[in-house]
Amino acid sequence: MLHTVAKLHYESELAQVDIAKRLGLSAATISRLLQRARAEGIVRIEVRDLAAPEDLARDLCERLGLKAAAVTETPPAGGAEALAAPVGELLRGANLRAGSVLAVGWGRAVQAVVEAGLPEMAGILTVPATGGMQQHAPHFQVNEFVRLAARSTGGNPHFVHAPYLPSAESRDAFLADPAIAEGVALWERADAALVGIGLPRLPGSPYAGASTPDERALAEAAGDVIRHYFDAGGAPVAWEGERRMIAMSREQLARTPLVIGVASGEAKAAAIRAAARAGLISALATDTHTAEALLDLA
Repeated sequence: MLHTVAKLHYESELAQVDIAKRLGLSAATISRLLQRARAEGIVRIEVRDLAAPEDLARDLCERLGLKAAAVTETPPAGGAEALAAPVGELLRGANLRAGSVLAVGWGRAVQAVVEAGLPEMAGILTVPATGGMQQHAPHFQVNEFVRLAARSTGGNPHFVHAPYLPSAESRDAFLADPAIAEGVALWERADAALVGIGLPRLPGSPYAGASTPDERALAEAAGDVIRHYFDAGGAPVAWEGERRMIAMSREQLARTPLVIGVASGEAKAAAIRAAARAGLISALATDTHTAEALLDLA
C-alpha cells in the first residue's frame, strides 16, 4: 500500500484527495502513508544544489580538458540565441585584433549566435570554415554567417564560393581559383573558430536529410564538427567524403588557438564530450542544463 500510494502521488502526480477516492481511504490516511513511505525509504526526495554558471564553466574545463568555457543560464524557451553572451565572453578573452582571423562554421546554434550579434572586434577577418552546401535551410548558409559576423564585429568578410563536398575531379579546380584560394588560405592562420557540434546522421534521425549515404552509414559516430566525425572516445571516424571536402582540416582545427564549440541541449552532451576528446574544440559555450548533463557524463 505504501508503494502504491507513493507511485500514484509522486509519479502519476495525483492529489492526495484523488488517491483517497480511488483507494476508498480518507485523505488523512493517504497523508500518513506518504509520510511513512518517506520515513521507510520508499520515497527519497533530493533537492539539488544550484551551481553558478562560473562554477560550471570551471568544472567543464577541468573535466573536458578545455582551454575555456562560458555558461549562461538556460532560458525558459531554450533559445540558442542565449548562447551569444557566452560566445562573446570567450571571443573577448581571445583578444582578437585587426588582422586576426575568425573562422565560422554552420549549424542552428552558430546561426542564432551570429544573428544575435558578436562583440566588436574592429578589423578582424571573418571567413567560412567550410564551403557551402546545396541546402535551402537557413542554418547551412555559412557565407551569410560570415557576412553577419563581420557586420557586428566591424570586421572584413572573406567568402568561399565553393561547395563543401565537390566531386573528386572538380575539387582541385575549385581550389585553384584565386578568389577561393584566398579565403581557404586564411584557414592556415586562423586565430579562433566558431563551430557547431553535430549529432549522428543515422537514417531516420532529424539530421539525416542533409547528409550523404556514406554519412548515414556511420553507425559508430558520436557526432561531428564540420563533418569531421568521431566516436564516443574522440577517435576519428573516417568516411569517403572527408578526403574531398573543402573545409578546415582536423589538423587546422587542432592548430587554431581557440575553437569554440557552440551547443545546447542535453541530447548533445555525449557529442560535446566526444568533440572535446577528439581535440576538435578547445572551448565551449553552452547553458546550465547542458553543462550539468555534461558533468554527469564526464
